Amino acid sequence: MAFLQPQPSDPWTRQPIFRVPAVVVSLIAILVAAHAARVLAPPHLAAELINQFAFIPARYSHVFLVSPHGDPGDWLARGVPFISYMALHNDFTHIAINSLWLLAFGPIVARRFGGFLFLLFFLTCGVAGALTHLAFNWGSLEPVIGASGAISGLMAAGLRLLPSQAPWAHAGEEKLAPVFSRQILVFTAVWMGVNLVAGLTGLGVGGAAGQIAWQAHVGGYLAGLFLTGPFDRLRPRTNII
Repeated sequence: MAFLQPQPSDPWTRQPIFRVPAVVVSLIAILVAAHAARVLAPPHLAAELINQFAFIPARYSHVFLVSPHGDPGDWLARGVPFISYMALHNDFTHIAINSLWLLAFGPIVARRFGGFLFLLFFLTCGVAGALTHLAFNWGSLEPVIGASGAISGLMAAGLRLLPSQAPWAHAGEEKLAPVFSRQILVFTAVWMGVNLVAGLTGLGVGGAAGQIAWQAHVGGYLAGLFLTGPFDRLRPRTNII
């Protein structure tokens, strides 16, 4: 029974309200605060934040780098957008949808991995999403913003961790669902199909013009799917005597 399970020692994963780990609530709060700060900023500053911290594939193209008007900045300025783009969102609908998905899948991963590994996993999936988008949109000037790629990775991890959510499961002891199990393969095919259709038809939110950066979703999801196992082996174990 849930109330008999041992409480995690990691303070980030305590669940005082609605069993949502504190690290998930904190991450949502950070994303919402970052969005509020941008939309409440003066228009010129809000535009500059997008220009500096959104992920813009053209920044990494050879044409831009050799252009006399191109100023990619140092390695830090070029590296930060791989992380910072996740903190920017198109509008309140965009941040609300991402927060709900994070609330749905984040707790499953956070309880299993603990706070630090959860955040590292989230960022890793987000970076994978940006790299995938870059590979398919080399030289594009369209900014990509939003945490959807990272959250897609959490969704994939949540699917693999579903056996650990069963009522009879022992906390932290259940094995992961195999990547190539029928259930995960079917869900992956459907999910990718939906993203492809939505991205190509322009439905949904994300990016600068309300388009879905579906390649970032796919990259984040695949990273989450295949990295859940390695991250799970890194999580802290509780020795029972």
